[in-house]
Amino acid sequence: MPKIAEIEGTPNPNALKFILKEPLTWGVTKSYNNAEQAADDPLAAALFDIDHVINVFYVDRWITITQDGGADWQDLAREVADPIRAAPAATDQSATVVAAASEALANLSEEDQQRLERINILLEEEVRPYLQHDGGDLHVLALEGSVLRIHYQGACGTCPSSISGTLRGIEQLLRTIEPDIRVVSS
Repeated sequence: MPKIAEIEGTPNPNALKFILKEPLTWGVTKSYNNAEQAADDPLAAALFDIDHVINVFYVDRWITITQDGGADWQDLAREVADPIRAAPAATDQSATVVAAASEALANLSEEDQQRLERINILLEEEVRPYLQHDGGDLHVLALEGSVLRIHYQGACGTCPSSISGTLRGIEQLLRTIEPDIRVVSS
């Protein structure tokens, strides 16, 4: 059972990041925007059973909870801590889970796969560490010609700056290797 090592605020005032002593997953991100999406995930389902929780995002040793703004974080943090502490720590996850996450991108041409690999390296080195520090992340959904579709996760999903400033910053960074790229958030 994961113990909470630390709780951090995020740039999104409606999100808190819980840093854990044991991992919940091994590199597989879990992101849910509502209780229906979380129905097959016992931890996320338990968190959505708590009033005001509107988003659950976790990977490895941290979990970000986003609320609707109607709760006091001091009270809500105590309430969400119980299901987090009760969740099982990560066990070995099969390669099929990781493979399924990237299945949609596997049908790209060899040239587009190479482009996507360069894009992902830059995102991994220059973008994701900052988003993860703030309790979020991004997932690449598709590369369609010169359009890269991403989905913000965790605290970034409801943060106003991710929709405009962060998105444009990512686009400008990627234009250093893909001059015509356009980044859109879905």
